[in-house]
Amino acid sequence: MHQDSSQLIIKESIPETNKARQKKKILCLMRENGFTSAPVLSQKLKISLPTCIVLLNDLITAGYVKNFGIGESNGGRRPSLYGLPEERYYVISCDFMRYSASMAILDSYHTFATPIVEIDTHIDDPLLVDKLYNAAQQLIKDNNIPDQRIYGIGADMPGLIDSKKGINYTIKDKRKANVGRELRQKFNKLVYMDNDARMHAHGEFHFGAAKDFKDAIIIHWSWGLGLGIFINGELCNGKNGFAGEFSHIPIVENGELCICGKRGCLETIASSNTIIRRVKEGIANNELSSVITKFKNQPESLTPEDVINAAREGDEFCISVLNDIGSAMGKGLAYIIQLLNPEAIVLSGPLSKAKQYVLSPIQQSLNRFCLEKISESTLILISEMGDQSALLGTSEMIFKKVFNEVNFD
Repeated sequence: MHQDSSQLIIKESIPETNKARQKKKILCLMRENGFTSAPVLSQKLKISLPTCIVLLNDLITAGYVKNFGIGESNGGRRPSLYGLPEERYYVISCDFMRYSASMAILDSYHTFATPIVEIDTHIDDPLLVDKLYNAAQQLIKDNNIPDQRIYGIGADMPGLIDSKKGINYTIKDKRKANVGRELRQKFNKLVYMDNDARMHAHGEFHFGAAKDFKDAIIIHWSWGLGLGIFINGELCNGKNGFAGEFSHIPIVENGELCICGKRGCLETIASSNTIIRRVKEGIANNELSSVITKFKNQPESLTPEDVINAAREGDEFCISVLNDIGSAMGKGLAYIIQLLNPEAIVLSGPLSKAKQYVLSPIQQSLNRFCLEKISESTLILISEMGDQSALLGTSEMIFKKVFNEVNFD
């Protein structure tokens, strides 16, 4: 009886499809868990050990997996350990700040394969994508990384970002808002985009101070107050990916005008912008302060770090400014703690470096505005990761996308 050729092709392709799917699962498990053995992989994949070994050998031959030698015994024969080759998989990670961006290339073990470079750009820069592409090409060339081993680019940005569509709705020129599409066209690779605060939070949750908690709040405390929410180990994005706009909680009735167009947002009383404004007011009022003396004729050169350093040297005006923004932050945190009851809140970003100058007033505000039974079980921690948390968080997210979507056959 004649058999339709299309049906025959479909039937013959099924084993290969299953094989490719199983190989992808092996690579995903290695990315998530590190070195592992064939018996463990066969158990997790629910396939026979001989089949698993055949798949591993195929992956080793193709250069996608490496045999790292013999591991420790759990009572029986010592198993061979397999893992991802150190110099086989790379992604480009980019972290946007207010007036610049940083970029590095990382491998699948989240090791920095290149130095971190600074790029003079911002989210409304019409040459943004070109600048990112040129910086990436220079990194690739300078560090002798084969372009075909770079599987994707991830970028975190300030603003309202739909990570599924790659659109930054905060960009003023709406024709340029779909940054994800432009990056895909320019790089011809997988692209992942997300909000900068969520990627700082993702980095802290996987690699930093929040890694031992399932329910955690991570706040990147800088020009804005970016917030990432982890509930039962999962990053909360909200319906459109906009969850965590902590900056724009209204706190002061008829307060200072915020960049969002509303008045009295938390950002207007608890951010780097607040520090700069308070020092400028101090200059106008001839306050006594080493910072005011130093920057009286060049206030545009002042940074929040200058105020923090002066506070450490005993400058009472600067201590008072930090005390006030700490108190305001504590009031905002009281709302978050009572709504979400987290195990820990991690403060990262430039203003977290003020440490005791903001932690004490934060605790005083919590004592005042938060129910003691709820707040007493929440730890307030300071990040030690510095500015690398977003680059690491973004690299983790793009690698997850790569190993789930790329067909390595």
